[in-house]
Amino acid sequence: MSKYIFNVSVSPVEAMEIVKDRQSADLVHEELLDLGDGRYVATLIYEKYYFRANNRAALIVIMDNVHGTTSIRSISTGSSEGFFFNFDWGAADDFAGSVERIFKDFMI
Repeated sequence: MSKYIFNVSVSPVEAMEIVKDRQSADLVHEELLDLGDGRYVATLIYEKYYFRANNRAALIVIMDNVHGTTSIRSISTGSSEGFFFNFDWGAADDFAGSVERIFKDFMI
């Protein structure tokens, strides 16, 4: 598992569209919750096959502005090979880090 947490200068709704436009993995689920008063929670779930890990990895991206600034959590899991062998050749970190790279120009 790999996890990145950072803040950006765009709204969760804009962030969701940016990720959907720039992420190359397969989108398997999306959700946008309007909490009222301009507050949102957006969730995207992706799946991607990594040859080097010989497995599929899942990417969960959660974006919210519940506390004002838009916070993004990018979590990748499921990329290790086998039940006992928890090594994925960097696939989880690469997948989770892809979201951070997408927002390099929007980070605060």
